[in-house]
Amino acid sequence: MKSLAFFLFVVLVTLTSCAPVAGIKSAGGTRQAHKHGQPAEQKGGCSNSAAQPSNQCAETVTAAFDNMGVLWIAWVNNDHLYVQSSLDKGISFSSPVMVNTAAESIAAKGESRPKIKLDNQGTIYLTWVQTLDKKRSTYVRFSRSTDNGRHFSEPVTVNDNLEIIRHRFDSMAIGKNGEILIAWLDARDTESAKKAGKEFKGLSVYYTWSDDGGKHFYPNKSIAAHTCECCRIDTAIASDNTPVIVWRHIFDGGIRDHAIIKVKDWNIPGGLQRLSHENWKIDACPHHGPGLSISDNSIYHAVWFSNSDTKQGLFYAHSTKSGRSFSEPVNFGNTGASHPHVLALRRQVAVVWQEFDGNINSIQVMQSADAGNTWSKPEALAQTTEMIDEPFLVSDGQDIYLSWHAPQLGYQLKHI
Repeated sequence: MKSLAFFLFVVLVTLTSCAPVAGIKSAGGTRQAHKHGQPAEQKGGCSNSAAQPSNQCAETVTAAFDNMGVLWIAWVNNDHLYVQSSLDKGISFSSPVMVNTAAESIAAKGESRPKIKLDNQGTIYLTWVQTLDKKRSTYVRFSRSTDNGRHFSEPVTVNDNLEIIRHRFDSMAIGKNGEILIAWLDARDTESAKKAGKEFKGLSVYYTWSDDGGKHFYPNKSIAAHTCECCRIDTAIASDNTPVIVWRHIFDGGIRDHAIIKVKDWNIPGGLQRLSHENWKIDACPHHGPGLSISDNSIYHAVWFSNSDTKQGLFYAHSTKSGRSFSEPVNFGNTGASHPHVLALRRQVAVVWQEFDGNINSIQVMQSADAGNTWSKPEALAQTTEMIDEPFLVSDGQDIYLSWHAPQLGYQLKHI
């Protein structure tokens, strides 16, 4: 696929403190910050906490299939997390079930949103970020349902550091034997360095895991220091049933490219490997995290965004060496392309992303039938002038589906 040498995408970034920046200085000059439309006005029941909750009032919806082909979605309305299921691929849904009976402020926008996963026995696992009273202070929370979503356990905080600081951008992966890994960005090392009068770039990646279905979690462990502060991380399970984690890292010289680590036997993080090599030097957080999917044939598939002086846009690469090295990246997307997501199902691979041309938001997809070696031309799956949520891909084990949501329009699932 032809590389976009002069990719003109404009990205909203923040300073290392996550304060907004007006534009990015690059080889092409200063580019104004890009905004994806405006949110629909909260009307009627959406602004009424006593009204029946609806996913149309949510800004984000996260989806997953169970091993029986049932679709499950999670979303937030008025400080409560809700779960619904669909037996007909999203045409109709069950009544919403509230997860947290005690209201709490929940991050549910952009790259920070609740996660939903299921194990082979149908147990439902949820994670989310609770926002605290102090600015940019958060906890990572967890709940589960062992009765097919009729009831959920009392939420617990999985970060064992309980300082009122940042614990955010969580990601969850479920092992073949029901193991649960939760990873997130954590400020405990940053705060310790600050108290000692030392410099510390960015945050750290921490994780915990459970081998008893979420009844208990092991003490938190550090995976890596010096990570970008406001970009999502992603996790996947390798064919040997060990977790793999990707994130945007701060390399020497202020380079914010991507890193990957494979966790050995769930207890010991492996060595850090560099995933991307655009050499994007920026003292700010791009709000664009990577995506990762590992196929049954053990090929790692990764997507990401960069805006370096020489390489701009969205990128895809794959690894047949367990992440130790990756193929030459494929540059894809048009002006305004952002937030890619990837999913591999055997040799089929799909990549989805959104584009904004100043007037229309569109969801684009490209597909590969040969494990990421060649790709179809991008195709627009949806278009709207409304603000849209970031698109994701989900699979029922047989096919791949686009999962997306537009506030006030509701959740949509589309077979690709």
